[in-house]
Amino acid sequence: MKNGAWKKWATSLISNIYALYLASRDARVPILAKFIIGLVVAYAVSPIDLIPDFIPFIGYLDDLFLLPLGIWLAIHLIPQEVWRECQALAMKRVSEMPRNYRGATVIVVIWLLVITGFILLAWQFVSGIKST
Repeated sequence: MKNGAWKKWATSLISNIYALYLASRDARVPILAKFIIGLVVAYAVSPIDLIPDFIPFIGYLDDLFLLPLGIWLAIHLIPQEVWRECQALAMKRVSEMPRNYRGATVIVVIWLLVITGFILLAWQFVSGIKST
């Protein structure tokens, strides 16, 4: 994918996730769809997976399969008129969101510091094992 395609895909993903959130708060959406949306969100943010992520390749298969399946199912349970309204509102709101590059920079710096700290701890641990 080219750079523009990735940006379009990411914006679409954010917009659709926000549209699902909006749909979950709409009274016209059936309880089953709201339940599925809740399960998808809970599974997405849960640290517990059916297959642990630390298992190479296979660990991410459940995320790559179950999350899109849950999203697809939730979207198909939402009345199409409601889904279109939620998508339109989500696209509008996402495009109006301010870009906070300072906040993103702070988050990236924090992650880099955490990763650096783990690397230094691992280095000290390995050095301590080698010297004994």
